[in-house]
Amino acid sequence: MSIVVTPFFTALLAALYMILTVRVINARGSERIGLGEQGNEKLLRRVRAHSNCAEYVPIALLLILMLELMGAAPWLLVGLGTVLLAGRSLHAYGFSHEPELGNLRVAGMILTFTVIGIATIANLILSLDGLFLA
Repeated sequence: MSIVVTPFFTALLAALYMILTVRVINARGSERIGLGEQGNEKLLRRVRAHSNCAEYVPIALLLILMLELMGAAPWLLVGLGTVLLAGRSLHAYGFSHEPELGNLRVAGMILTFTVIGIATIANLILSLDGLFLA
């Protein structure tokens, strides 16, 4: 069995994570803040956009990987990966933009939650199917 969809989206989401990391580093340098945010709104937004990505992406990718390992349809895997990438990108851009673009932030979270929800249900269905039909 070849696993190709999850690594593809993992690489793209890792690139997004690195972009968010560099944005935090740059803000720390320009604002001369080495630790914490010290009440700096710009840095706080960048740190939280970065952290939010780190909080949601791993579980979503794990769910997608489990689906791929169980032989889920490629269209489902690609769809989930695409929506996750779009959701995380919209959220990061909307949240870290000054002033905040709340509509993009909310849309990004809705897309992310949709992926996690669909992937959770699909994992339950496929795993139960495997348990009872094996």
